[in-house]
Amino acid sequence: MHSREQEAPARPARPARPPLLRELLLVAGLFLIYKFGRQLVAGHTGEAFRDADRVWDLERAVRLPGEGGVQSLLLHGDTAVHLANTYYATVHFPVTAGFLIWLYLRRPAHYVWARRVLAAVTAAALVVHLAFPLAPPRMLAEAGLVDTARVYGPSVYGPPQTDHLSNQFAAMPSLHFGWALMVAVGLIAATRSRLRWLWLLHPLLTLVVIVGTANHYWLDALVAAALLGLALTVVPRPHRAPHTAGGGHARPVPAEDDSLVGAAR
Repeated sequence: MHSREQEAPARPARPARPPLLRELLLVAGLFLIYKFGRQLVAGHTGEAFRDADRVWDLERAVRLPGEGGVQSLLLHGDTAVHLANTYYATVHFPVTAGFLIWLYLRRPAHYVWARRVLAAVTAAALVVHLAFPLAPPRMLAEAGLVDTARVYGPSVYGPPQTDHLSNQFAAMPSLHFGWALMVAVGLIAATRSRLRWLWLLHPLLTLVVIVGTANHYWLDALVAAALLGLALTVVPRPHRAPHTAGGGHARPVPAEDDSLVGAAR
């Protein structure tokens, strides 16, 4: 009696990484376009302050908590406010870059998804910056807030009149918050550890920092979250594991079994 050899089910192929040079050029190109676009509205000072008055009045009308309440917590000691300023100045770009690098190396399909979402959110933010220049609350006398970076340091901004590297009148939406929220969403989606939800602490801490340092209004974060939600709806999310032909679930690809909690491995 001859036994028939049964073919082992094919293992799901790991998604190929996009060409590295193309990705570097693409990300660099998107960043340069964004920086150039922000400069297009850098001179709309009067409009930016009129919009700031409208945002401040709207927040009070809908009874959002005052930004000053968060700032008062930071101003209890020089250490807390200095750490908040340092977080604002140094965490935003490195964490987002590290997030994309880790996904590129370990989760190529999730990398492509995350890069598309971040590009969509950033492009939408640029449109809002062009259409709605907005002075941050640290510049609004009515807010009565302290420019913590200028007073306590470190600061990433110079005087608005001479600052040619950034547009300080592009407060809405807050890409600090939008990108931080996407980092958390992306790592929760791409990993399986039960502790992965702790990544939500990153956007939460970012929210406290951007409001407490008077760089953003609450509405800046809400608009950023709305744009991210729209981008997540439009950009297809990668599947974790394909189904087998027989209808059962295929075993996950080994590369998808890793967890990322606290730091990339």
